[in-house]
Parts: sequence; C-alpha cells; structure tokens
Amino acid sequence: MPAVVATAPPPSESSGSAPGTSPVIDEVMPLTGLAVTDPAKATRPALVVKIDNHPQARPQVGLNHADIVFEENVESLTRFAAVFHSDDADPVGPIRSARTQDVLLLGSLGQPLFSWSGGNRGVSEAVRASQMVDIGAPLQPRAYFRDRRGRRVDVEHTLFSRTKDLYALAPPVPLAVPGPQFEYRAPDDVVAGRESPGADLAMDNVAVGWRWAPMLGAYLRTQGNRPHDTQDAGQVSAANVIILEVEYRPSPAAAGSPEAQTIGSGRVTVLSGGKVVTGNWTRPELTANYSLVADDGQLVLLTPGRTWIELARQGATTVLPASVVAG
Repeated sequence: MPAVVATAPPPSESSGSAPGTSPVIDEVMPLTGLAVTDPAKATRPALVVKIDNHPQARPQVGLNHADIVFEENVESLTRFAAVFHSDDADPVGPIRSARTQDVLLLGSLGQPLFSWSGGNRGVSEAVRASQMVDIGAPLQPRAYFRDRRGRRVDVEHTLFSRTKDLYALAPPVPLAVPGPQFEYRAPDDVVAGRESPGADLAMDNVAVGWRWAPMLGAYLRTQGNRPHDTQDAGQVSAANVIILEVEYRPSPAAAGSPEAQTIGSGRVTVLSGGKVVTGNWTRPELTANYSLVADDGQLVLLTPGRTWIELARQGATTVLPASVVAG
C-alpha cells in the first residue's frame, strides 16, 4: 500500500531561507500545500504554541487555525504543539509548559518561535539551547494574559496569547522560513490506500478517534468518545492524520516525564482522503523531516490542508475497516 512521504531536502538544499537571507516565496504555503494568499505570511517563520489538553483547559481555542498539530503524551494526559504559519489565532490557548521531547520534535521547522508557559530548569535549558526562538511567558510576560473564561479552573489552565502578539516578539534579524514538511497531490491525483472511515488510538489515558466526513472533505476528532470541540471554530478537523508509533523514554529533565523518541524509525498509519495506508517512518537526525514509506515501498501525497500528527505508543492504534460506517 502506498503511504505518505514527509520528506524535505537537507538543510543545505532546503526551500526555507537561511538566517540573514531574503526568503523565496513559493506558490504554495510550505506547511499546508495550499495556495499563498498572503505573501507576508509566506515569508515569516513558523510559530509553535504549546496548548493544554487537561480537562479544565477544554475547549481550547486556535487549534483549527494551525497548519500542523502534534499530539504528544505527557504525564497520563496529552499536550499539543500547534504550528502556525499560514493563519493566525486570536486568542490561542490555554498555553502550557514544554517538554524535552519538543526540542527533538520540532527541529525540521527551521527557526520557529516557541511559545510556552515555562518548565523546570532542565527543560528551560534545553529549549534555550535549541534552534527555536524562545518567546515563552517567563521571558515575555506582557504578551500573555490570564482568562478563566467564566469558569472555576486552576490558574495553570488560564494562560492565553494572540499569534499576532507572539509574532511581534520575533527578533529583528531574519529567521529561517520553514521548508515543506510534506509532499501533496494535485487535485486530479487518485488518493492511494484502502477505504477506511478512520482510526481509534489510545494516547495513554486519552481515547482519541478520527472519522472521515466526506461532506467536509476532512477528518473530525473525538476525545473520550465525544466530539473534540474548540471554542472558536467547531470540532477539531484535519485533512490528514499521521499516526507515528514511537518509543517513549524518561526525560533527562524529569524521570516521570515521557519523552517521545522521534529520531529513528517505527511504524506509521496515515489517513487521507477517506483512505488509509500503513508503512514505516524514518528520521535520521534532528533537522530532518519524517520520511514515510508504505509497506510496498510506494509513496503517497497528502491532501493539501491541515495535518495532525499523533505520537502514539506501539500497538495503540486500531484502523477501522471499510465496513464500519462513520457517525
């Protein structure tokens, strides 16, 4: 079966711009494959916002404006790394702390701005030693605000910002524009794979489901067998869902914190266009993208649009057969 390829050229040949050079505007946005509608957005760096997924943080705001969203296991729950580039969110959050796995995960984005609420000493040192540009709340408190949204919630679930305010914190020197993370098919290309309405997976204690909605041309996300709704843009949706099976090890910054090993290889399941393909992912180094190759050695192009990437433990995913009708 064919599968997705998420490859990009090595840094020396990347379509993203090196620091201090003038970025080249492509015809499509690099993180979605959709046509450029705002050249100013096409030349800015990526912005990563760590978004809370604790029950008290729901519904989140801004997730459906991100180009790419990673879901990672944290202590018994999950957290999102939402990557903005072609769109903005006002507001966005709730914003939470980082993990050392974020440094491993985000190295292919060039020099992304990194928005987070803070972390322990080991995490803070890892973030500030990385290629990411730290614009977190500890360094830039004026760009953040607290909002309980009329509810009784603990204060750690009340931190928000606006992507335009976060972008305003970018340093005056030019930053690398993210290169393409995936390859996309043309409108008349046949969608590869076998028919499937979606998949279910266990992100530790969070039951996640993705269901194909043909009328929308997108997958809709459920969480705990209920629609995962956002405050500003309805149910979480994506054109593509990539489920990477990864090993989790104890973080060097905190033994009780899991760290997804996203450099290496493993199995992958890809949902796109109402079909599913399985194969293997490889990523040889920090700055490389994921190369995803199907079990038959073929490559498949993604549907242009938003992509969610689930960092699942091995054996945690169930692909639904075509006979199951999506709700």
